[in-house]
Amino acid sequence: MSLLPEPVAVLIAALGRLPGIGPRSAERLALHLVQSDSVSIECLAESLLDAKKRVGFCSICGALTEQQPCVICSDNGRDPSSICVVETAVDVINIEKSGAFSGRFHVLGGKVSPLNGVGPEDLRISELESRLHDVKEIILALGTDVEGDATSTYLAQRLSSKALKVTRIAHGIPAGTGLEFADDLTLSRAMEGRREMQ
Repeated sequence: MSLLPEPVAVLIAALGRLPGIGPRSAERLALHLVQSDSVSIECLAESLLDAKKRVGFCSICGALTEQQPCVICSDNGRDPSSICVVETAVDVINIEKSGAFSGRFHVLGGKVSPLNGVGPEDLRISELESRLHDVKEIILALGTDVEGDATSTYLAQRLSSKALKVTRIAHGIPAGTGLEFADDLTLSRAMEGRREMQ
């Protein structure tokens, strides 16, 4: 017999489906929410519904946006000759925060994963190809897992017939950490991606 009322258990299960929220965190959040005042809860619920209603995907790049096209695609100051290809719309936000890229973006909407039934035709690859008329470089900023590697290799091969440079972001040791925390593959990639110091 559970000591939790059924609505709390249902709320815990719903919160537990969110990314990064484990069972203990879901329980803490649910218990906090049911003990909060109604005004705070209504404000949270309205914020969730409003964000879901007003935010969508850019019709050009696939990034999260409230306007069409998004602020990045609308910005004439961005370099149109380079497109950074990412897996998800959240990746655009992360790269933008770094301030390291001033070109355009393209969100694939996933990665090739035969085990999960996701093939190249399920990704926004044809939309990418339709944007290549003035592009000189495609930067692949996909993860280093098996699916990310497979997707990057597939894209590099598919785009090899085009008159453009296809590069992939470097992978290696995270900033602020020591070599003792890096696995063999990370160290290998860090060595391969080394560059001359100036």
